[in-house]
Amino acid sequence: MDLARHPLVRDLCSLALPVRDYVVAGSGPLLAHGLRNVVRDLDVVARGDAWKTALRLGDPVVPLSGHGLLVSLFDGGIEVFDRWLPGSPAPDQMIDTAEWVQGIPFSPLRQTLTWKERLGRPKDLEDAELIRRHLGLPER
Repeated sequence: MDLARHPLVRDLCSLALPVRDYVVAGSGPLLAHGLRNVVRDLDVVARGDAWKTALRLGDPVVPLSGHGLLVSLFDGGIEVFDRWLPGSPAPDQMIDTAEWVQGIPFSPLRQTLTWKERLGRPKDLEDAELIRRHLGLPER
């Protein structure tokens, strides 16, 4: 899949965020690896200039997790966080260990698997099984 053709990826790229200052988390890594063709939004963890750009474009609010801040852009299609879910690595670690797919930094699938299993919502458990199959890991 050519990620640049996906409407949410186009929206993300239009922000011109410095690529060394963000990582796409959430279900975005499944999109990047072709495990899902449809995602509701792209969750972005940002620091430094990428976070400053998000703050110029929208007002921060506390996300549902109650952890950190969130700036919602493109009617919620792009959600920029200053940190990820409770218990996740710090933003610097998440960004510095990103996996690059077609020039875009994504959370590695193994990290995505960890927090999707931790969340345990039905959609996250479905995603976790897709990741497990893709990585050749045993099903749970």
